[in-house]
Amino acid sequence: MMNSSISYGHMWGAPWFYGFGQGPALFFSLLLAVAFMALIALKGYALWTAAKRDQKWWFIAILLLNTMGLLEAVYIVFFVKEWHKKRTSHTHHGDHPHTPAQ
Repeated sequence: MMNSSISYGHMWGAPWFYGFGQGPALFFSLLLAVAFMALIALKGYALWTAAKRDQKWWFIAILLLNTMGLLEAVYIVFFVKEWHKKRTSHTHHGDHPHTPAQ
């Protein structure tokens, strides 16, 4: 007579990469570490830029809110880029005192 009860204890208790050695676990650990370092770099650059531009509220929001890089990316891509455009449009290259006279 066959036993109709199936034991899944070892299958559900083991990780999904069971039987593949340490390769997948090491790969995903390194991938997670690289992603974490990229988020820290993005947050650091956004905080540095907000502090340099004396934008207190952006600095506080970026520092306190953990948005997994979304707030930092929005700030850098949209607001810093816009500030750079405004700043370069106000400079007059011909009126610079070090420009040689023609």
